[in-house]
Amino acid sequence: MKIGKFLLRTGQFVLLTFLFAFIYIQTSQLCGPYMPDLSLAEPGPIPSPLDFLLVSAGHVAVLMLVLLSSRWAGWKLALATTFSYLGVTTVMAQIETAYFLSGLTLPPALLPRLVLMGLLTAVLFIPLAVVILWRVREKGNGSTPNERLVMPARQWLWKLAAIIPVYLLLYYGAGYFIAWQNPELRAFYGGTDPGSFFAQLLSIVKNDPWLTPFQMMRALLWVMFVLPVIRMTGGSGHKGAWWTAVLVGLLLAVPMNIGHILSNPLIPAASVRLSHMIETASSNFIFGLAITWLCYRRHASLADLFGVRAGETTQPLESRAVL
Repeated sequence: MKIGKFLLRTGQFVLLTFLFAFIYIQTSQLCGPYMPDLSLAEPGPIPSPLDFLLVSAGHVAVLMLVLLSSRWAGWKLALATTFSYLGVTTVMAQIETAYFLSGLTLPPALLPRLVLMGLLTAVLFIPLAVVILWRVREKGNGSTPNERLVMPARQWLWKLAAIIPVYLLLYYGAGYFIAWQNPELRAFYGGTDPGSFFAQLLSIVKNDPWLTPFQMMRALLWVMFVLPVIRMTGGSGHKGAWWTAVLVGLLLAVPMNIGHILSNPLIPAASVRLSHMIETASSNFIFGLAITWLCYRRHASLADLFGVRAGETTQPLESRAVL
């Protein structure tokens, strides 16, 4: 990167970080009167206000990568990014907040205000970011055919069906082997360690039968919210596919989880927040890679899906059997 462009991007990053922090502070006023007493929460690992600036910078860094990597521009880019960002950071986060914290620390009147706060932050910040980054015009490859996500309906069906167990394995695996190993976290949720991963799964089926269907629904919602990013990100070939996968992984991992470094009376113990951050950021990043791998393009066969192309080069793609 040339020095001039580097300085431009650095200046834009700093400006957007402070702009995001300002908007976030203003929209958070909606929740202030309904939040539990902040003094009940342990401080995070980074002193204030540096922790809040780091959180803002994390959101901005991911959004900048998404916006600058897109082949789209203007309102199309702003709307698509807002949909994905709002879905990941607000819808997906708050439905899980409602599921797990409603009977613990979440006041009933707070949840709709958390959703409104997330909505206002997204719709105010992202269009401004599009303008500040000067992504108001299409790049020069607008006429290039975009074959991402283009595949027959039956291929979509089996890929979506495959995504669900992948997510459940990552969710429950990271939940048990990372989060559930923290005694403070188990005490916060009133749980115990049955001694093994499979015993934990049996315990969930017995004691929380709605959790698995709930997480199956969330697996499909994750896919829905990242499809615009897969579709609009530029690049071609293996390099384009890998870069798209990394972007999707970062979008799922960073904005939703970096806030765990902040003091939060909904999850008062700092160690519980840290365990959740490590658990969800790692599993979500891997899941983002998996979504992109499966949904990025049409695959002519299972061999094609796994990158085994021997014997296929002499047969045109259109004539191959489609899964």
